[in-house]
Amino acid sequence: MPSRTINLHLVSDSTGETLNSIARATLSRFEDPHVIHHRWSLIRSRLQLDRVLEGIQSEPGPVLFTLVDRSLRLALEEHCQRLHIEHMSPLEPVMEMLQQAIGAPAREKRGAQHVMDADYFRRIDAMHYVLAHDDGQGTAGIAEADVCIVGVSRSSKTPTCFYLANRGIKAANVPLVPGAPLPVELETAPCPVIGLHIETNALIEIRRHRLKLIGAHGVHHDATDYVDHEAVKAEIQAARRLCTRHGWPVIDVTRRSIEETAATVLQLMEAWHARRGARPPEPPRSIDPASGVLA
Repeated sequence: MPSRTINLHLVSDSTGETLNSIARATLSRFEDPHVIHHRWSLIRSRLQLDRVLEGIQSEPGPVLFTLVDRSLRLALEEHCQRLHIEHMSPLEPVMEMLQQAIGAPAREKRGAQHVMDADYFRRIDAMHYVLAHDDGQGTAGIAEADVCIVGVSRSSKTPTCFYLANRGIKAANVPLVPGAPLPVELETAPCPVIGLHIETNALIEIRRHRLKLIGAHGVHHDATDYVDHEAVKAEIQAARRLCTRHGWPVIDVTRRSIEETAATVLQLMEAWHARRGARPPEPPRSIDPASGVLA
């Protein structure tokens, strides 16, 4: 039975990214949900909230909110109750549980996760590092990396590294090119080296799409080794053998999102440091249990 269309209001006194993530994660559990998102961010005054209340009244629907200011929160809740609209602050149950466990009240501070602290600058530093060490650039800088990602061309190395950078991880990536020698720095990398594997047909599709995007005029897509089935298959097998020879773990990214790949990289980093009795640079706060690591 087709789902009906609903309005979903996301009301935040900060950027709204937390609510966006919660909504995205929960709505993904529904098949073809018909949802109209109304995003109300940086709501910090009664005047701003009044515009939100008008919007909710004109297009009623469930309300998710994160408001630190008690008066604004009460005004929103009273308005929703008067209109018989479902409303919820998804962080409140978690906050109450942690306050009881920690034995101290939480700070009433909006956007606390976005402050410009040491973690913030570490993420910025990691982003600059990824830009400077993408696709085999600046191999001398591998000595400063927290992790090095290797794989054939178009195996999602770059987006994985950028996602890791947002966690404060300095991730270098090196393409495995048929016939090309490995950088010497990679052979002696003082950090975990992790390979990304992708199935032949999936990689060919990605590469064909890439050729179309860059407008490879005059190139017959089925004739070049870049998308030739046997050549691509041999390239993938060679990369896999190389990783096996060096003892580098490999993640199959064929049906895996960037977030899932990055979570598995963090797991492997943690295991690598545990074997050496060291602490990883950024312990993962949450991990997808499906590792997908190839032996």
